[in-house]
Amino acid sequence: MKADQSLDCVGLYCPMPIAKTAEEIKKLKTGEVLEVVADDKGIKQDMPAWCDITGHKYLGVEENGEIRVYVEKTHD
Repeated sequence: MKADQSLDCVGLYCPMPIAKTAEEIKKLKTGEVLEVVADDKGIKQDMPAWCDITGHKYLGVEENGEIRVYVEKTHD
């Protein structure tokens, strides 16, 4: 999946990947996609839940050694 911005959260554990995502998504324009690269398996459940709460769009996950989740910014 193509992302406009990538956020490296490898080595960080809950709640830091979500906290960093919340900070980083503010820098994007509506409609842009953020890729979050992590190795904490909890992100696979935490990111969809965060998107439900914040209203941003969860686009999915890719796993290939590292976990990559994708979030589309839907509002400011």
